[in-house]
Amino acid sequence: MGAGKSTIGRNLAKQLHKQFYDSDQEIEKQTGVTINLIFEIEGEEGFRERESRTIEALARKKNIVLATGGGAVLREQNRLALRRSGIVVYLYAPVETQLKRTRSSKHRPLLQTDQPGDKLRTLMREREPIYRQEADIVVHSKNRSPHSVVRELIRKLNVFE
Repeated sequence: MGAGKSTIGRNLAKQLHKQFYDSDQEIEKQTGVTINLIFEIEGEEGFRERESRTIEALARKKNIVLATGGGAVLREQNRLALRRSGIVVYLYAPVETQLKRTRSSKHRPLLQTDQPGDKLRTLMREREPIYRQEADIVVHSKNRSPHSVVRELIRKLNVFE
């Protein structure tokens, strides 16, 4: 959360002349409700089921840039779908940066707590080893403009061509 997946993904897709998809936005389009409401009604497990189905469908598309939610890597089926579909990028941002970027957001159900910093630190401890293991490319987004991150990503992606 707060690493810039959607913003950078959208800009990267534009530069590469590809379609951009955000799995969370696709879930909201499909259901007609917010991620927050899905969490409220179905809980995290219900949301993760929807997320897996959405990622599986999107991963079959060609010529796209896909931004997933940070918890998508927790399920092996998502990791497999992403690996099969293309190059996996991990946008790294330290917890302090994530906290700064997400502090006023009401659209992040896992951070609707009295201690969002503690929650982000817990999530980072759990998820970061998986992010690094799955990533073909790691890019740091702390204190960088989306344009700068996209330029670096394009340079790194050229190695895969």
